[in-house]
Amino acid sequence: MSASRFAINGAKGRMGQAIARVLEDAGHTISARFDKGDVFDLSGSDVVIDFSTPEATLQLAEVSAAEGERRGAPIVQVIGATGFTPEQAAALKPFAEKVVLLKSGNYSLGVNMMIGLLKQASARLNAADWDIEVTEAHHKRKVDAPSGTALMLGAAAAEGRGVDLKDVKVAARDGITGARKSGDIGFSVIRGGGIVGEHSVLFASEDELITFSHSARDRTLFARGAIQAGLWGRSQTPGLYDMQDVLGF
Repeated sequence: MSASRFAINGAKGRMGQAIARVLEDAGHTISARFDKGDVFDLSGSDVVIDFSTPEATLQLAEVSAAEGERRGAPIVQVIGATGFTPEQAAALKPFAEKVVLLKSGNYSLGVNMMIGLLKQASARLNAADWDIEVTEAHHKRKVDAPSGTALMLGAAAAEGRGVDLKDVKVAARDGITGARKSGDIGFSVIRGGGIVGEHSVLFASEDELITFSHSARDRTLFARGAIQAGLWGRSQTPGLYDMQDVLGF
């Protein structure tokens, strides 16, 4: 397979700049850089790494599908945008027939390892005795909450218990809320300063506490994961994948 040519959407953002630095340091070709208001042109690209918004992601997926069809080889679109509505997530799925879509709320190896451990822990710690609470902290510029990663962690815990997160999710508590309902998965959100990303999942019983936690110290860890996903995607057929697929979990 020929060397990959990478386009970056959201190139002026912090993640876009981090991705560019890692690509350049590794000797990869940056074939295009896009930001808000730009016209997408993927004619010289094999992979596009997209840390933008759900709206821009959908527009880019349409361009990716058309370009892949034109050249007879699928474009790989690595999606780092979060905050998709159910309608936006549904609108993205049809593009997986023509594009290699890699969508993850987090491209960190450590977080994806944590997801696997959470599924096992929640399957073995029954809901009657163990409460689950997810806490996340990010910089003050982040616009969605809970974070995509926090939702991934909550979904992993719910899956381990054989339930759907939407049926047990408690996103906020304020005022007189009453006693905690058995089986609920609670979320707490912190926004402030330049926090890159902090996530923890607490399992609490009457007698003991178990905490799984992950701290991101530098955005380059997400950039490396996204690039690894893009390279992996070049050998795949069109479809919708995530980091669990990339890492073979």
